[in-house]
Amino acid sequence: MSPPPGTGPDPAETFVLPYDKIGFQAWGNLPPHSGEMAMLYGDFNQPGPYLVMMRWNPGWFSAPHTYATDRIQVVVFGTWFVNSGNDFRPQDALPVGPGGYVKRTARTPHYDGVPANQPNPAVIAVFGMGPVDMQLVDPAQPSWRQV
Repeated sequence: MSPPPGTGPDPAETFVLPYDKIGFQAWGNLPPHSGEMAMLYGDFNQPGPYLVMMRWNPGWFSAPHTYATDRIQVVVFGTWFVNSGNDFRPQDALPVGPGGYVKRTARTPHYDGVPANQPNPAVIAVFGMGPVDMQLVDPAQPSWRQV
């Protein structure tokens, strides 16, 4: 909810974007309805800091992959499931609920998502330094997997 006109912070000094106004969009060539992203600050493909909001829909996990830089993540809504390693074992992923913090160490394989049995998507705020240079552990496999 935005304050009435003439109240609240000066928009030239404090930018506010309510959650319901965030423009989530599918990213990359991901399967329809698997996940969306909103770039809020910076660009993870360029040098410098970035902040993105990701929405993972139930039934989808990323394939094991790495990033060139550390990533800092906080779950905003829902439950996000995370795991690490080269082998894809979503059944062993650890659930992380709202307010939970996850740090991904650069160039370590990991994957994450939301199992199909979850009632709601998970929304995650992701901060880091670009460029991320994502690399799949097995480029012959799809980058997202239905579970």
